Amino acid sequence: MPDYLPFDPHPRAPSPLPPALACDSQFHVFGPPEQYPVRPGAAYTMPTATWQVAQALHRTLGIQRGVIVQATTYGADHTVVLDALAGLNGKGPRHYLACANAAVLSERDDAYLHKLHDAGVRGARFTRAGLGISLLPAEQQRAFDRCREMGWYVKVQPEASGIAEQIAAFEHLEIPVLIDHMGRPDLARGEADPGLAKLVELLGRGNFWVMLSLSEKTSQAGFPWDDVLPLARRLIRAAPERCVWGSDWPHPVSVKQPPNEGDLLELVYRFAPDAATLHKLLVSNPATFFGFDTP
Repeated sequence: MPDYLPFDPHPRAPSPLPPALACDSQFHVFGPPEQYPVRPGAAYTMPTATWQVAQALHRTLGIQRGVIVQATTYGADHTVVLDALAGLNGKGPRHYLACANAAVLSERDDAYLHKLHDAGVRGARFTRAGLGISLLPAEQQRAFDRCREMGWYVKVQPEASGIAEQIAAFEHLEIPVLIDHMGRPDLARGEADPGLAKLVELLGRGNFWVMLSLSEKTSQAGFPWDDVLPLARRLIRAAPERCVWGSDWPHPVSVKQPPNEGDLLELVYRFAPDAATLHKLLVSNPATFFGFDTP
């Protein structure tokens, strides 16, 4: 198993700071392996990246809300996410929510799902095949049904080649669906990329959303990722009310040094054509989609 690179330990504050109640709509936590053992046969492991470090990162960035996404590293065992939610939220307003791994929908019972929901889990992520967890068609349909029953959204992690070949399994859904990583199109193909065309089509429906994330890996030009700007702006034009942003910290399976989070947040400033749109991306859209408590 490769040794993937850890996050930048010296994040800088963006200039300016984001608007109040800005949300990091996707980050992960990886606890000490002696406390949180990985799933047998896990496709990857990562250096420790605890919720305490994530909390300090968000304070530096001026981020006040966040959504933890369960890594496939832990499969259906969501202890690391449950502990992170308890630590981050304490007894105050619930500023942190979470997204489960879809494996939990086929491997655990309803009581466990309700435990997750009570803790702040509001969706389930269906991961790409290369990450070691996949569901048979009947299992996947039952997982969709359980999401609907729980009032959860479905989250889709695109294949490295984009969403074009995998999205058919999700098109029929009428519950909220969030497509990760801008659909991972081939930037060299521009508007001719079939995954991008399909994503724009789906955004024309009322229940499909997109995550503006993974810019550093989608880019073919490298920092400062200028070649990602047309893609992000195209998606924002298609559905300004249904785009959210996530850092993807600590940047799992990175074979190149992960970026500084301040740089990533400032890139989102360049995505948005004006302050009102930036507020949608960072504050009002995630509040609507994830259902954060009213402050």
